[in-house]
Amino acid sequence: MAGGSNFKSWYRGALFATVAAAALPASAAEPSREFHIAAQPMQSALNVLARQSGARLLYPYDQIAGLRSPAVSGRMPTRQALDAIIEGSPLRVAIMKDGLIALTVDPAPSLIKASAPGGFVPTAAAPAAVQAIAPEEPAEVGEVVVTGVRGVARTVIKSPTPIDVLGSAELERTGKAGAFQALQTLVPSFNLPARAGGGTATVIATGGLRGLNPDQTLILVNGKRRHKTSLINSVSSLYNGSVPADLDLIPTSAIGRIEVLRDGAAAQYGSDAIAGVINIILKDTTGGSLTVTRGQNFDRDDGDFTLVQGNFGTKIGDRGFLNLSFATKDQALSNRAEPIAPNIRLYPLVGGALDPREATVDRLVTRNSGVLPQNGVNLGYNGRYDVGGGVELYSFGTYSHRVSDLPFTFRAPTNVNALPQVYPDGFRPDLVIKEDDFELAVGARGDLKGWSWDISSTYGKNLAKEHVSESINASLGPASPTHFYVGKLVSSEWVNSLDVTRGFIAAGGDLQLSFGAQHRRETYQVGEGEPLSYAAGTYVNPLFPTQRTATGAQAAPGFQPTDASKSSRNNYAAYGEVGYTIQKLFLGAAVRYEDYDDASGDTVVGKVNGRYEITPWLAVRGAASTGFRAPGLAQEHYAASSSQFRQVNGVLDLLQIKTLPVGSREAIALGAEPLEPEKSKNYSLGVTLEPLPRLSVTLDAYQIAVDGRIAITSTLTGAGVSAILVANGLPGSLSAQYYTNAIDTRTRGIDLVTAYRQDLGDYGTLRLTLGYNHNKTKITHIIPNPPELAALGPNYVLFDRLSQGFLTTAFPKDKVSLGANWSWDRLNVNLRQTRYGSYTIQQNIPANDRKYGAKWITDLEVAYKVLPTVTVAVGANNLLNIYPSRSGASNASNTSYNINTGTGQYPGTSPFGFTGGSYYARLQWDF
Repeated sequence: MAGGSNFKSWYRGALFATVAAAALPASAAEPSREFHIAAQPMQSALNVLARQSGARLLYPYDQIAGLRSPAVSGRMPTRQALDAIIEGSPLRVAIMKDGLIALTVDPAPSLIKASAPGGFVPTAAAPAAVQAIAPEEPAEVGEVVVTGVRGVARTVIKSPTPIDVLGSAELERTGKAGAFQALQTLVPSFNLPARAGGGTATVIATGGLRGLNPDQTLILVNGKRRHKTSLINSVSSLYNGSVPADLDLIPTSAIGRIEVLRDGAAAQYGSDAIAGVINIILKDTTGGSLTVTRGQNFDRDDGDFTLVQGNFGTKIGDRGFLNLSFATKDQALSNRAEPIAPNIRLYPLVGGALDPREATVDRLVTRNSGVLPQNGVNLGYNGRYDVGGGVELYSFGTYSHRVSDLPFTFRAPTNVNALPQVYPDGFRPDLVIKEDDFELAVGARGDLKGWSWDISSTYGKNLAKEHVSESINASLGPASPTHFYVGKLVSSEWVNSLDVTRGFIAAGGDLQLSFGAQHRRETYQVGEGEPLSYAAGTYVNPLFPTQRTATGAQAAPGFQPTDASKSSRNNYAAYGEVGYTIQKLFLGAAVRYEDYDDASGDTVVGKVNGRYEITPWLAVRGAASTGFRAPGLAQEHYAASSSQFRQVNGVLDLLQIKTLPVGSREAIALGAEPLEPEKSKNYSLGVTLEPLPRLSVTLDAYQIAVDGRIAITSTLTGAGVSAILVANGLPGSLSAQYYTNAIDTRTRGIDLVTAYRQDLGDYGTLRLTLGYNHNKTKITHIIPNPPELAALGPNYVLFDRLSQGFLTTAFPKDKVSLGANWSWDRLNVNLRQTRYGSYTIQQNIPANDRKYGAKWITDLEVAYKVLPTVTVAVGANNLLNIYPSRSGASNASNTSYNINTGTGQYPGTSPFGFTGGSYYARLQWDF
């Protein structure tokens, strides 16, 4: 083969194997390394060589099936080890420079398979080893994934299950402030609402895959389970009660790529992988970069944000590397509230007449209807070192400090809790959550007698402390403090894992056998606040002698001693997995056993999948699996009070809502029972096509049935509930809710992902993408009211129509993503169009339902390399400044609009926000 064009066509669809940092010189001075590679199938041996050498390796995956390599051991240059592996086979070296090794198949010699240790016996003299040549690197390289498969890496198009791969450049070009926000734009079946609800739900970056909850998708970092946040989605609308891992606590500058497995994988990875897996692969490159991004909203010139990110990687001798990253974020407040009407009274009457201050008061009383303030710093590292003897040590970790500011609803002077001696003009409580989050992973991997092994230990912890200021415990009177320590939430996970895999030749095909074991210890703690933050006084506001002042700190009453708890549990798991490839067919199966030492008990889940290549450009694939998700410790033990606006009998009212642990006597009195694991059945069927050069298409249909899905109950309020609470020592003014295995659901949908790349010659290259998702969830069963609630009458419903709608109709049923990226010389233009389909927010009274129409959102970025190492980019998210459909007229007849606060004209659950468009500029220096 001679010439770059022939080389490109030969390598269309080739496998891009493991990527490491070290550059590999093609010279006589190439350093020696320690190699220990057992005799095994050729593809497995090449993967081991790539890992032990730190080189990028390209080879024609489909043309080496059935080949076997001899054992190679000792200290030698990479080229010598490679020659020993491919000796006697048809493989030849085509490229060996700049850390890249590319192999081709030489069709000249006639070879037959044999049982000899080398795997092949030449029938004609094999030509001498071809010297390294240097044509241009292949332009079309399949994106390789390590998620969802073990042993041999595969390209996206050849994966037996649907996977998206998002590179660091794609994430950066979105102009988004975090990894979750970028996924919302780039993955059609991923939904990230602007606000899942109130309270801590505004802090957590909360997104769901395929219409399911965030904690039904497993988050991995470098293939290792990521710990969860301690902040539960309490008193929220969407995803209520979910406890996910927070991707925004990983510095985006550390991310090399993200692999999104859109298929049930609990049998392979364990609890939580019902909807799929998101695997964050950290950078392992050398060199560095420093990036500064600055932007703000089009409207009102608010929502300013500044991102500063850096990454630096270096070799450690010729055996290892270390990559360091940091990212800082400063997000300012945005607000889309409207001034309230002049006829709404804010001050008590004075002698039966209006207070003169009514004429001059600022009637934009709400300041928090938009993106809320947040700032923080994320640090990360990733490294590995070859200690010799076929053993490599590795470690990675992150640390984050984040401060989130949650300004609450305005309390007017007409509010009984706005004591005039303290707040004569009303007040806005402000909750500040300070988080410290870290994760550390250490491990070793290597090869022993042909078996590749990996042993690791990871520990992650999230600590959130809460303070509220400009508040008051009105029940204590004017002497009450205005600043309170609310309490803390702490969550940790310690995971120890052993994974073993090996490839075999069996019955004319390649067999990959994998097995492993895992231990996981989880802890969760609710720490009480200071006594005055939850104290219940008897003060009566003289302006409102017939009304009762609220107990506890306004907006965020402190965690009480009865709320405080410490809980922990251990989980033990073992799995086995097998994959068999013969010619055009792949078959895989996995089984996993997990045992919890708490009420979650034990379970066995399994998975089978397969792929068959009908023609070189058309293949079918499918999978069937069972899965589970154990209830989170937070769902079992979290307890807190919060003030939230809720619809009660069609009237918007400010309620003090108490979230009860399922084991508390109050929850039991209201019918609570111990939580059980969610169980799922997942089916998928799809096709993959490469009908034209540089065009790939995947189409997958799926069905996910989840039984015993954990959800928060409806807001239980009224005289009957008050009587039960009072009887159990709680204030009768509270409304209550708790978590329960309330429902069974069935989710059906389809995913379409298409990519096309066109070489424009002197005018660069053009890459076009199309993504489409249709998703619909149906509730197939709701548990009946427990006897305790049934006795209160038909008005008490455990899981009401409002709650049902947040699971079934509150998400867009359709999402279309169109992308075009043009790269020419120093210029790069990236255009994205995303269509979010219509959705409906249901109410308990059907006449109050509100449907929101479909919207097209346009994002554009233009980047120019002004110097070889300096790039300047300008861009806009939501370029056309599109807002969601309004909830209705700003008047009292609209139940979504709050005339007293000037909010509710836009749905907070909008998938693209409700603050309009924003623009940004980015400066990047590569070194």
